[in-house]
Amino acid sequence: MFYRPKDGHGLPHDPFKAIVVPRPIGWVSTVSAAGHVNLAPYSFFNGCGDRPPLVMFSQTGRKHSEEAIKDTIANVRETAEFACNIVSHSLAEHMNISTGVYAPHEDEFEHAGLTKAPGREIDVPHVAEAPAVLECKVVRVLDDLPSNDPAHPNIMVIGEVVGVHIEDTHLVDGLLDPTRFHPVARMGYLDYTTVTESWKMLRPK
Repeated sequence: MFYRPKDGHGLPHDPFKAIVVPRPIGWVSTVSAAGHVNLAPYSFFNGCGDRPPLVMFSQTGRKHSEEAIKDTIANVRETAEFACNIVSHSLAEHMNISTGVYAPHEDEFEHAGLTKAPGREIDVPHVAEAPAVLECKVVRVLDDLPSNDPAHPNIMVIGEVVGVHIEDTHLVDGLLDPTRFHPVARMGYLDYTTVTESWKMLRPK
């Protein structure tokens, strides 16, 4: 089949997110200027540079119609810091709990039964149980991405990684081995997947 997104796909559900898979999950923790902590997963997340290391995450839409903007975006605007916590298979259910609709003053760490660990380079706590964490300072917030619905804006946040936490047990001969903690990635619809194997490919000479 072929379709133009502007004309619709004619399928029961939009296949776009099922095509761009698997998508790593940036489990983003932030703090508001008033000190309220927020934790939310974003599957529009990836690295976007390495010298210096840069990551991006992007919101699309809102959880509910009364929400003017997601708490994560509001917080990074106020404090310009965030942490990306990597989701291991053992943390999948905790991550899912943090997707719930909570008031800005409610703490997703507490709802999900997670431990806060203090940042080293930023004043934002991260998930102590996470296998790896990237502490970031905001480089840019892009508000002008195209959107078909002004009430559901697409907003991208780019951050510079200024601190990295890695659980030592996942390092093997000096290399980080993701198959030891099985990172969770987002598929399409309500589906997820887990990294359980890897292989090498040598580049042509």
